[in-house]
Amino acid sequence: MKNFQFKSLKSVVNISLAILLLTSSCAQTSSKSKSDTSKNDAVKMVVEKPKMDIHTALLSGNLEVVNQHILAGTDIDKKDAMSGSTPLITAITFGQNDIVKTLIDADADLNIKNNDGSTALHVASFFGRIEIVQMLLDVKADKTVRNNYGATARETVMGSFTEVKPIYEMLQQQLGPLGLKLDLNEIEKARPVVAIMLQ
Repeated sequence: MKNFQFKSLKSVVNISLAILLLTSSCAQTSSKSKSDTSKNDAVKMVVEKPKMDIHTALLSGNLEVVNQHILAGTDIDKKDAMSGSTPLITAITFGQNDIVKTLIDADADLNIKNNDGSTALHVASFFGRIEIVQMLLDVKADKTVRNNYGATARETVMGSFTEVKPIYEMLQQQLGPLGLKLDLNEIEKARPVVAIMLQ
């Protein structure tokens, strides 16, 4: 009898959670009130952490699993052990715009540095991700932060493309098997646009 009641309670909680997620995703307001925050806190307590880790979800573009991690209270600023990249930096690297927006909306720290000292804005600029650069500027990402090489995000795109093209080719070769797709012609065109955006 207790097992049946537990399963019924679990079903009710799951259905309630699904309804809450559907209604909150359809909401048109962008400001968060205290009641919204407490609702999100209540949801975080109920949602189990997904089996797929957040970095795998990022690489595969799985927004649903990323949302589950956010609701489950996963640390969205936790750095990857190898590169020091946060989920936000990884999503930017792989051009996952929807996931980037979701992480920004979930208050991911914009100014955490990876092992190269690069922030989300550095990475978005370097890869010529114009839409993401604009998203980061809209939420006031710090344009003055310098990476380990002493460069701001703007300075990473100011040099000659010919000089840095081998870096892009190396990254494509190393990260291509993980899903990185770089269009070097598009990056070359985007670099001066990003430099102007970051003035």
